[in-house]
Amino acid sequence: MAKQPIKKPIKKSFHKPVSQQSRPKEVKSMPKELIYRPEMTVSDIASELYLANAVLIKKLMGLGIMTSVNQILDRETVELIALDLGIELKDEVITDLTRYDEMEIIDDPKDLVKRSPIITIMGHVDHGKTTLLDSIRKSRVAPGEAGGITQHIGAYQVEHQGEKITFIDTPGHAAFTEMRARGAKVTDIVILVVAADDGVKPQTIEALQHAKASGVPIIVAINKIDKPQANPDNVMSELSAHDLSPEKWGGKTPYVEVSALKKIGIDDLLDVILLLAEMEDLKANPKRPARGTVIEASLDKGRGPVATVIVENGTLKIGDIIVIGNTFGRIRTMNDDLKRRFTEALPGTPVEITGLDEVPHAGDIFMVFTDEKVARQTSQARSAKERENISKQQKATSLESMFGAQDDGQKVLNIVLKGDVQGSIEALKGMLDKIDIEGFHVNIVRSGVGAISETDVQLASASKAIVMGFNVRPTAAVKSLADSVGVEIRLYNVVYRITEDIEKALKGMLEPVFEEIVTGQAEVRQLFTFSKIGTIAGSYVTDGSIKRDAKVTVIREGVVVYKGKLSSLKRGKDDVKEVRQGFEFGLSIENYNDLKVGDIIEASIEREVEV
Repeated sequence: MAKQPIKKPIKKSFHKPVSQQSRPKEVKSMPKELIYRPEMTVSDIASELYLANAVLIKKLMGLGIMTSVNQILDRETVELIALDLGIELKDEVITDLTRYDEMEIIDDPKDLVKRSPIITIMGHVDHGKTTLLDSIRKSRVAPGEAGGITQHIGAYQVEHQGEKITFIDTPGHAAFTEMRARGAKVTDIVILVVAADDGVKPQTIEALQHAKASGVPIIVAINKIDKPQANPDNVMSELSAHDLSPEKWGGKTPYVEVSALKKIGIDDLLDVILLLAEMEDLKANPKRPARGTVIEASLDKGRGPVATVIVENGTLKIGDIIVIGNTFGRIRTMNDDLKRRFTEALPGTPVEITGLDEVPHAGDIFMVFTDEKVARQTSQARSAKERENISKQQKATSLESMFGAQDDGQKVLNIVLKGDVQGSIEALKGMLDKIDIEGFHVNIVRSGVGAISETDVQLASASKAIVMGFNVRPTAAVKSLADSVGVEIRLYNVVYRITEDIEKALKGMLEPVFEEIVTGQAEVRQLFTFSKIGTIAGSYVTDGSIKRDAKVTVIREGVVVYKGKLSSLKRGKDDVKEVRQGFEFGLSIENYNDLKVGDIIEASIEREVEV
């Protein structure tokens, strides 16, 4: 057998070819400028500056700022970093049209002209804010003037000494903190109303904090000076402790003594507003496409989506193509609270507009586009982005509800929230977010304006949620569906009752003293008007029965328009105690004659519940 040749072991080289040798990493030098974007984290900034996260955190510690890698830094802190490193800080220039509401447009100074100041009145709910607004509003309407009937649109304008002043009518109740804060976003001056006989209250301080956060000048209106117990000096003393030192005491805050009820000092207040506005040097460019903010929005049966907007810059015109939040439209009509029609609205002007595809959200920014196709694409892209965000949240919610608790042991109460106007929805969401009970969490699966629909019930069933309605009602078909799938619908017309019920429910303490039992529904099919009696509604019972002693709710397009008592219930010419399903009858309601064909009359009784 032939011997196999012995193979010599091949010596392995421990040297890689030059092409494979590891080269030293290229160290990038620090840039000469840093582009600031909102929501930048420590990690984002370190990456932009080619620094290790630990190096930047150490540098921040040296500046006296304790932070973590994922913490968002405000612009002031980023400016400190840039100054320490000797680099220039520049703000991001936004070119993406879907972020139009973040864009900063700088006008040529020669195009700027004086504009109306925008005023928000804030204060404690019982200190006369509404009365003061009404007194100012009525001061510009002559008695008996045609068209002097005002309607609530959330904002209005008055003229004083030839100058126009715009007032935002923000709700004064503590429950509407979110809406008050939103009002301050477009405000130039805040008037803080304090009653001379009651002094500073917690809501006063809350309103003051919002005003300070907006960074605008504050005027204090000391109201109810006509009261015998009035003590303006006490109010000045209390507010001085919160950095609102009066001018007559050597401070910087103007104080005006008024009586909204007796219309004392109203002109003095308007004088101070104009003086402060002059000092602020408020200007805008009326020659450019309009931009502004939505104050209030709702769905009108006859006109469709309606929004009250304040034009902050540019001129808004009939026929303009606009994007408001995720909504697109072309301005069809513009009017003010006196129902006067406008063809154009200058900067600082509040107007109610129609012509939108959907109801926008209060607080949304609007901007006029020149190209209809681009505007439509922008609104669709923004809408798709919002749906994507909602979808992510809902997926997370459904996973949590499968186990009935989150990883951290928190139990989740899912809610589908429906209301009559967008402002109420935003306020309720803000309130629900603030419910703080250990071990529990409120999650709003969906919220929207309008009647409670079958889709809402189906979503509530899928996500194990309860449906809450504020000043809206479900139809009999929707209520039947809810009963069949085991979804609870709770209806309210008082804001605080919602949070009280939720807090009690979460604590296992929900103990209503009375509950409202719906006994039946009827549809108004014909109206008869009599001079001595009022309006008689020829109606048909569609569900259950209507009893003579029942309380009734008038529902129009799913929205509650009136609650009261029956004044008569008739079959033919005879008074009856009850009318059952399938029968026609006539009814009239105490102190209410504004019934319309198609209205739904819901009858109910209150039943005492054993506690």
